[in-house]
Formats: sequence, structure tokens, C-alpha cells
Amino acid sequence: MDKMDKEILNEIQWTFPLVPRPYSEIAKKFRVSDEEIMQRLGALKENGIVRQLSAIFDTRRLGYKSALVAMAIDPEKLEHVANQINRHPGVSHNYERNHEYNLWFTLAVPPSSDLKSEIDKFSKLSGIKKSRLLPTIKLFKIGVKLEMIEEKKADIKPSEEKKKIHEVKFTATEEDKNYIRELQKDLEVVERPFLKSAQNLGITEEQLLEKAKYYEEIGIMRRFAAILRHREAGFIANGMIVWKVPTERVEEVGAKLGAFPQISHCYQRPVYPDWPYNVFSMVHCKAIGEAEDMAKQIQKQIDVDEYKILFSSREFKKTRVEYFVEHEFEIEEPITV
Repeated sequence: MDKMDKEILNEIQWTFPLVPRPYSEIAKKFRVSDEEIMQRLGALKENGIVRQLSAIFDTRRLGYKSALVAMAIDPEKLEHVANQINRHPGVSHNYERNHEYNLWFTLAVPPSSDLKSEIDKFSKLSGIKKSRLLPTIKLFKIGVKLEMIEEKKADIKPSEEKKKIHEVKFTATEEDKNYIRELQKDLEVVERPFLKSAQNLGITEEQLLEKAKYYEEIGIMRRFAAILRHREAGFIANGMIVWKVPTERVEEVGAKLGAFPQISHCYQRPVYPDWPYNVFSMVHCKAIGEAEDMAKQIQKQIDVDEYKILFSSREFKKTRVEYFVEHEFEIEEPITV
């Protein structure tokens, strides 16, 4: 990647033009031809740096139930258990982490399914010593943006403002589900990439894009953007910093953590006798030492003494949940050991 590739990636991770010819808009911004932008983006996708260009929806606002699950597994059975769990289409992220709880995965199920019943399906697997269900109690932030240019790295301080959305009650109609299915597809690098989806829906590009903007305005769609593969982009130290925050300070600390540009995710989650950490935050760095230094700087500013960083040592699965494709949530064959 050259400097322009990195500048383009910085731009489209957060802002992607919702217009019929988006690559032309990006080209204008960088003062190059449409062909050059499409060639560069095509190469970044082909090289595996850009995972996907699509709408990023709010799982809970769509009626889905989701949770983070931590499992302590016999090391010799870890890979087998991880591979079996990966077969569930509601599992989007699955990592080995450097802790007694060595397997961490997220599971999302549609409104018609029961989250605990789906998790219980894994209990037949041998090697699981214990598991902890860690649903979101409060979401403070979600939104990964990997800073591709070293010189542009922001100071480690809570400087971001929370995005404002118009909260409205939303229940997906069949029409909404059709729109969402189309918008979550990976966008092609062609002159009019939204045209095919619009034709599939029997509408114009403008109608599709207006709906996308509306979903973003009410917070159903977090944003339309590029999702990068962290490791291929050079971010190999993905650290989950878990904090033991006094109950009366959770709101204050969570909001402050969410304002750090370096933190991509921040949640309040439940505690257990063997798991006292109630606020979870994620950082993505190019080296473990960098992440450790970052955690120390953040710690000084939020004044929370007790924390741990759990680094992902292996990625077993990382994908996107396909919304409103319910039949895919059926497990085709029983999970066997």
C-alpha cells in the first residue's frame, strides 16, 4: 500500500458516499480519475485488506439477541471446540485469547430464536470446563476505524463526540427486511454499484439510497463503510481491555472510554465470582507493547486501578451476521464430538 491507498482506506472506513456513483465522488475528493480509485479499491479487496464494503447494521435495533460468550477449554480440545462452534451461522467472531477463559465468541440469533437455547447446543462438546454468558448491559461505543497513517494518529485522550441519531421505534417490515438483505451485501467496485440491488428490489438507485440514509439517521444502520481485515492491514495486536469499575462509576467511565478514538468497542457486561470485570473495551494496535502503553495512558485518565488486557492469539472466525436469512440459523446436523 502506498500513502494514497492508506488515505483512501482512512476515508471509507467511516464515510462512504451514498450516491449512485460513489467511486466518482471519492475520486473527486482525491483529485484522481474514477478509474484509478476503482483500480486501487479493487486491488485492496483482492489483496484481502478490505474485507467488505457494505451497510453495518445495529444488531439489537433489528430485534436480534446477541451476547459475548467466554469459555474455559482444555487446550488440547480448543481447536476442535472452536471449529464446532464456528458451524453455527450466528457466530460471527471467535478468538483464542491469552487467559483461563481461552475461547471468546459472539453469537447473534434472530427475534424468533432463544439465545440461551442456541448456546446450550454447545454443551455436548467435550473439553469445555466452564462458560460465561456476557450479554451487553449497556453499549457505550461500537465502530472500528483503523488509523492507517502513523502521522495522523490521534492523541490518546477522550476527544470524540458521540454520533447523534433520531431514536424512533422500529420493527422491520418485510419491505425493510428486503432492503436490509440488499444493503448488507458486499458492494462491487463498478461504476454504479447500487444499481443491481435497486433492480433486485424493483426500485431506483435514489430510492434505495434514500432508505439507507433514513436507516442511518434513526440508527438502524450504524454506517455504510469499508471493513478491513485487521491483521492484513498490519494491526496484529487486538487487545480486549477489561476493567473492574465500581458500580457507581460505570456510566461515567464507559462514556469516557467511548470517547477515546483508539477504542473501537465499549460495553458494560455482567460480572461473576471468577470474573469481576464489568466494562469491556477494544483497541487495535500494530504491536503488543503499543497496546500495553495505550492501556496505561487510558488508565491514568479514567482512574480505574484494576484491569487486564486479553490479546487474541488466534482468529477462528470473523465474518458478518446475515440478517433476516432465518433459515441459515438452522444447524443442518447435530453437533457431535
